[in-house]
Amino acid sequence: MFRLIQTLTMQLTIIQQKIFTIRSERVILDFDISGLYEVETKILNQAVKRNIDRFPEDFMFQLTETEWNSLRSQIVTSSWGGRRYLPYAFTEHGVTMLASVLKSEKAVQMNIAVVRAFIALREAGQQYKELNRKLAEIEQSTQKHFKDIYHALNY
Repeated sequence: MFRLIQTLTMQLTIIQQKIFTIRSERVILDFDISGLYEVETKILNQAVKRNIDRFPEDFMFQLTETEWNSLRSQIVTSSWGGRRYLPYAFTEHGVTMLASVLKSEKAVQMNIAVVRAFIALREAGQQYKELNRKLAEIEQSTQKHFKDIYHALNY
């Protein structure tokens, strides 16, 4: 059981490292998701294009040249070869939709893991907001106490 939990935790960590924020959306790029699903990027994109009506812009979008260049400076990419087109970015909803397009057992299992990674990131973000709010409350309270002490000392 411990080994299973350890494997799932490692898997989530690997997936979370492949999730980027672009256009204020958390996304995973086509080549990363195809690697996780163990299919060629070309095959993944062909399946998407055959079912393009299932992928509106809030599910999937193609990166601009500027976005791609900015991202390439953050991730390790091959210096030889290259892509003929800009990568596609899939939002959490797009990843969920991929399960209906790619029907392999591996794709279904990885899809579940990827969705869990998106959920974990969202929950972490909510916890961060809550922590930030609590810190602000403490700061306000502390400042009031220091003002009271300062006034008492001056008196």
